[in-house]
Amino acid sequence: MGWPALSLAALFGVPSGAQAAQVMELQAVEVNEARLTELDEASLALRSVPGATNVIDTATTGRRRLSGNEDLFSNQAGIYARAANNEGAKISIRGSGINRGPGAHSSGLYQMFDGLPLTGPGGTPYELLEPLWLSRVEVLRGANGFDRGALALGGAINYVTHTGYDAAKLQLRYEVGSHGYSKRQISSGQVLGDADYYFSVTDSSYDGFQDQSAGGSRGAAGNFGYRFSPQLETRFYFRYRETDNDTPGRLTRAQIAHDPRAANVLNLARDSKRIQPGSIWLANKTTWHLDDDARLEAGLVYHDYPMDLREGTNRMKVAYTDVSGTLNYVRQDILFGHASKTTLGWRSTQALPNSGVSEFVRVPVGNTAGYAPGTRTRDYSYQGSDHTVYVSNELELVPDLWLTTGLAALYTRRETEVSYPVTNDRVSQHAWDYAPRLGLRYDYSEQLQVFGNLSRSVEPPHPWSMIWGSNRYFAPGSGAATGLQSNGVELDNQSATTLELGGRGDAWFGKWDLAWYYSQVRHELLSVETQAATATTSQVIGEANASPTVHQGVELALDSPLWDGHQAGRLGLRQTYTYSDFHYRDDARFGDNRLPGLPEHYYQAELRYDHPSGVYTGLNVQHASRIAVDYANSYHAAPYTLFGASLGYAAPDDTWQTWLDVRNLTNKRYASTVTPGYDDQGRDVARSTPGDGLGVYAGVSWTLR
Repeated sequence: MGWPALSLAALFGVPSGAQAAQVMELQAVEVNEARLTELDEASLALRSVPGATNVIDTATTGRRRLSGNEDLFSNQAGIYARAANNEGAKISIRGSGINRGPGAHSSGLYQMFDGLPLTGPGGTPYELLEPLWLSRVEVLRGANGFDRGALALGGAINYVTHTGYDAAKLQLRYEVGSHGYSKRQISSGQVLGDADYYFSVTDSSYDGFQDQSAGGSRGAAGNFGYRFSPQLETRFYFRYRETDNDTPGRLTRAQIAHDPRAANVLNLARDSKRIQPGSIWLANKTTWHLDDDARLEAGLVYHDYPMDLREGTNRMKVAYTDVSGTLNYVRQDILFGHASKTTLGWRSTQALPNSGVSEFVRVPVGNTAGYAPGTRTRDYSYQGSDHTVYVSNELELVPDLWLTTGLAALYTRRETEVSYPVTNDRVSQHAWDYAPRLGLRYDYSEQLQVFGNLSRSVEPPHPWSMIWGSNRYFAPGSGAATGLQSNGVELDNQSATTLELGGRGDAWFGKWDLAWYYSQVRHELLSVETQAATATTSQVIGEANASPTVHQGVELALDSPLWDGHQAGRLGLRQTYTYSDFHYRDDARFGDNRLPGLPEHYYQAELRYDHPSGVYTGLNVQHASRIAVDYANSYHAAPYTLFGASLGYAAPDDTWQTWLDVRNLTNKRYASTVTPGYDDQGRDVARSTPGDGLGVYAGVSWTLR
């Protein structure tokens, strides 16, 4: 028996007893003969999850512009990913982080590189998320990220890097297009006996659609693996990347309708920038195959991600450093005549003592008037740690019916302290929490699977939000720190109980995936503008625990073959639809109002024709309903529908490909993202980031196998 056997056993189910062992051994032989790719194996493994998942093949997404996560996650059910004039796309799954964490701190999701932690107590920075380095992306939506140690509301995203086993010996890629966009990559990967390597260098630059929205990046990633024996292998990883982005600020709905390329007047006056001067992610993962039925995986990660934020009147130099460890023991057995798989896992992430902020006067206005640029205003620290232990089991109750059970224990610590101009009381909080999971899946046939699960999720606050959500300020006479938060505030962990039902299959109308979920959320962490920007002061966005809320929705994907002309080519239609209903439950101020920031309806589709010669072309569309821009639901960003087209050629021998990608054919003016306010009383306030207008992009890549 072995892992390939488990994959097919989990997919189709096996008989019990001795016959089960024989069938599993037979399936192992079949898998070895077929030599499934890593992508196939990942798809089979995720099919054993009793809930909604996605597998994204970058070989497919790479046949068009691939600048960031908005491109990477396009046309994926249940995933909302929209760019905000830089690489920091707003990513939300099931309402995760719906209004949390601007810019560099994606919230509500547990994100990984190659199964190892990227997300830390401070959130998930975006600068290392270069899609051209990836082989595939695995998404476990909602509580289905449990087996990866993910307890956040939105679930887990695992970015899997190329290795020498799936990379080309040499690959060159170049992209160019509208708004000054260009991107370059050179990469190499090979297997050399028992060793293999992958290495890639990328850089990009763009002028941006809006005024003052230019930026660029440069970075490198790679890994080196070695198989000491069939039982022992190890792999070392590294990523390094720098980004710099101008920030044009937000506009009103009227401004987007009449002049979407304009920048916010205040941002123009301040020449605002967000700079990641160089982030490093170093890791090792070692796997021991203890016997044919068990393996042990150990991981260690070092992550350093500084930031230089020049977006407001003050300049903030932010230091973050995390160290993480993981340990997973996975075993498959025949228990009482039933096939079984057990996972015991541990993950721990600890912020190092240097994590914190030094803040300086950048534009001497408001409370800092009279102080020269560079004057120190305040220092404060961000400390935190997350420790999770979890156990899960998959048991085949009867042929093709699998029971999944699990329990996770989570210990979190969050601390923050203002240490300059005076040392104030340290705010320190820690909590134990738990997350049980119960799921069922039934493999009715190779073409039909149904599933359901009842699970709990837990998410702690970011330590930086304990400062920015505070209502305690330095009093007048405190020098350049006057009016800034002087102490942190305690925030509760967000938790949710979620019921999910759904299925996946392959029928005459195509391959489909459908999920419905209902989550009751307590202490939801929500951000809101607590102080509007003025000519002399910066906008302040605070975070707080909300009254009870509900997140419910439907996620649907359908991939339909419309026509197969064999030598004349194939025509197919891929569609995804996400329905999102996120609202308060009898809030004292807002009743049952919808939570702002995301559309209720989000539809994407692509009609694509592929010819055996390698020529392909397609038309695509995406539609989003209106988005509330304040918690009072007094004003909304307009709904929009965008059209696009593509034309390309991929050589049958995979040596080279070229493509033309046209975005927003009708030059639609629309809001890409929204940063909500509390109650705008029906006024049109500058809260939206405009999406790009008409854009034409072209690319070419050459590959040596």
